[in-house]
Amino acid sequence: MNKIKIAIVDDHQLFRDGIHSLLSKHQEFEIVISAEDGKAFLEKLNEGNHPEILLLDLTMPEMNGFEVLERLKKKYPKIKTIAISMHDDGNYIMQATRGGAHGYLLKNTDEDELLKAIYTVLSGNKYFNTEISQRMINIISLEGVSPKKLSPKEMEILVLIAKGHTTKEIAQKLFISTRTVETHRNNMMKKLEVKNTPELINKAAQLNLI
Repeated sequence: MNKIKIAIVDDHQLFRDGIHSLLSKHQEFEIVISAEDGKAFLEKLNEGNHPEILLLDLTMPEMNGFEVLERLKKKYPKIKTIAISMHDDGNYIMQATRGGAHGYLLKNTDEDELLKAIYTVLSGNKYFNTEISQRMINIISLEGVSPKKLSPKEMEILVLIAKGHTTKEIAQKLFISTRTVETHRNNMMKKLEVKNTPELINKAAQLNLI
């Protein structure tokens, strides 16, 4: 029986060793690469060790997971990647997915879910559990509001609002009238489809504007 070749890339050795030990209990898997960062992984790939499934951390000091995904897409498109991250932020998830990840798991995942993800991705499908899928849906729904809609002056005022400055303080800092500040604030609330300043700040944070 041909074994399923797996690569594990993570800068925390204890985590790598734990995944290695867990998968080694199953005879159908063979760990062909265990690397501490993206650079070391790509060097091993060049030696001819090509896994079918890559379990990839996203935040690493020497070539992060997003850079690895970009390289794989160009040079090794057959390798199927499952991102395994401590970040449950929707922006991370969407960035990894758009980068080419076939699945996304949090580092607190259990053995059953890890195996399910591997087999799902191996069969040609994507794997995102309910929690991850919901976060993706939330981000997609927010993306209907484009940050480009805000003018440079509105962005400048938005940052000051988020820092807690009053309308009068913003007006003084930017050498404009308080009425102009309020006009910009109202325009931003319309553009981001919110009803008040706290909602404006929250929405702007979700869209990574501040």
